[in-house]
Amino acid sequence: MAGILLVALTLRTAVTVVPPLVSTIDHDLPLNASVIGVLGMLPTAAFAVFGFLTPYVIRWASLERLTVIAMFVAIVGQICRVLVPSTGLFLLFSVIALAGLGAGNVLLPPLVKQYFPDRIGLMTALYVTVLSAGTALPAQLAVPVADAAGWQFSLALWAGVNVMAAVPWLVMLIGHKPNRVPPGAAVAPVSPEAASTRQGSATAGKSAAIVRVTKIRSWRSPLAIGLTLMFGCTSLNTYAMFAWLPGILTDAGLGRAEAGSMLALFAGVGLPLSLLVPLVASRMKNPFPLVLVFLGCFAGGYLGLLLAPATGTWLWVVLAGMGPGTFPLSLLLINHRTRTRAGAGALSGFSQGAGYALACTGPLFFGMLHEGTGSWLVPFLFLFGTLLLLVSGAFFACKPRYLEDEAVPVG
Repeated sequence: MAGILLVALTLRTAVTVVPPLVSTIDHDLPLNASVIGVLGMLPTAAFAVFGFLTPYVIRWASLERLTVIAMFVAIVGQICRVLVPSTGLFLLFSVIALAGLGAGNVLLPPLVKQYFPDRIGLMTALYVTVLSAGTALPAQLAVPVADAAGWQFSLALWAGVNVMAAVPWLVMLIGHKPNRVPPGAAVAPVSPEAASTRQGSATAGKSAAIVRVTKIRSWRSPLAIGLTLMFGCTSLNTYAMFAWLPGILTDAGLGRAEAGSMLALFAGVGLPLSLLVPLVASRMKNPFPLVLVFLGCFAGGYLGLLLAPATGTWLWVVLAGMGPGTFPLSLLLINHRTRTRAGAGALSGFSQGAGYALACTGPLFFGMLHEGTGSWLVPFLFLFGTLLLLVSGAFFACKPRYLEDEAVPVG
C-alpha cells in the first residue's frame, strides 16, 4: 500500500512544479513562447508514448522491477534537468522525467489488481486522491521554495518523493520473486460450460482447474476503444480548462487573481470526487448512470461559462470541475473490466497511451479555434463534440464484461 500510494504521489509532481516558475527559470534558461507551448504539451505527449510502450515491457519484467526502474528514470530526469546549461537539454531531461511518470501511470492499475484484488475500489479511490494531492502540492510550494533556495532546488526537490516511492518496491524485490505471466498472454479461468465444449470429454469438476491462454489485442476490443475514448476525452476537456479557463474569465471582466482562484476551485473539486467515485462505482454492476451525471455537470458548467461567465462564476466552475469525475471512474474500470494482471496492464497501457494522445489536442484545438474565430463559442462547441465521444465510449466501457473474453485464444 505504501508503495502504491507513494508512486501515485509522484505522478504529476514534475509537471505542475514548472509552470509557476517559468518566469524565474527564464532568467537562466531562455523560455520563449514556443518553448512554453512545448512544455505545456510535453506531459500528455510523453504519457501517451510511454503509456503505449509500457505494456510491451510488462511482458518481460515484473511489475515491481518496472516500478523501480520508472522511479529511477524519473529521478534522473528531474535532477539532471536543473543542472544542464541549455534550454534544449532542459526539455530533453524533462521528457526523461516524464517517461518514468508515464510508465508509473500504466503500472499502478495492475499493481492494485495484483496486491488488492478484493479492495480495488478502495485502493483506486486512495491512489487517485493521492495523485490529485500530488498535482496540487508542487504548484502551491514551487514559488516559496524557489524564493528560499532557488528554482533548481524547487524542481529537484520532488525527486526525493520518487526515491521514497522506490523503497517499498525494492523491499518487495528483495523479499520475494513475483509470479510471471507468459509474454503477451493473459491466463483466465474457463467456465465449466466452455471447458466442456472445447475439451469434449471434460467433467464439470475438472473444468474448474482448466485455464486458457489468450493473446490480448486491445485495439480490436470495443471495450478497450470505448474506455480509451472515455479516458481520453475526459483528459482532453480537463487540460483544455486548465489551459484556457483563466483566459475565458479575464475576457469576461474578472481580475487575474480571481481567475486564478477559479482555476484552483476547478482543480480542487476533483479531490472529493477522486475519493468517492471509485467507492460508489465499485458497488455498481454498470456505472454508466454516473457517466451521465458527470456529462450533465460538464454541459451545465460549459453553458454557464459560455453564456454568463461573470455571473455565478463559482457555480459554473464547480459544475465543470465535477465533470472530470469520469477520470477516477476510468481508472477503476481498468481493473473492473479485466480478469488478470496482464489484462489490466494491456488495458491500462492502451487506454492511457491512446487517451493521452487524444488529450494533447484539447488545449491546442481550443486555442486555435478561439484565435481563428475571435470568440469562445466555436471552442466550446468543439468540447461539446468531445463529450459526445466520451459518452459513446463510456457506454461500451461500462458494460459488465471482460477484456480477456474478447481476446484471441493461443494454440
